[in-house]
Amino acid sequence: MNKKLLIVLANYYKDISDGLLKSALNNIPKSSKIKIIKVPGVFEIPVTISKNLKKYDAFLALGCVIKGRTPHFDFISQASTSAIMDMSVNQKKPIGNGIITCLNMKQAKARKKKGSEAANAVVSVLSQK
Repeated sequence: MNKKLLIVLANYYKDISDGLLKSALNNIPKSSKIKIIKVPGVFEIPVTISKNLKKYDAFLALGCVIKGRTPHFDFISQASTSAIMDMSVNQKKPIGNGIITCLNMKQAKARKKKGSEAANAVVSVLSQK
């Protein structure tokens, strides 16, 4: 599979995002051309993908949102998920959603390997005939 893949990585929680990235890269075929763009947070992922839609065959959105004391968690989680799904369907390009939403840092650390699931989903869709 010789495809161009853009990974957009929100590095607000660097340790978590590094784990997501590492697990994702382990599941992408070596023949793929991969570019990684780092953004400050999950909210910046959809616009970064949108700006690059014509340049790549598929995308991976990786990041982490941890619930705090305000409704901010709910807004960011819902907005990013909706934007990613809408872009994927409207542009007919796979966008793996590897944005984990957690109640605390302990949960986030336990889910650092979830990037592999998003990568597997993208590879699966790209492989469809």
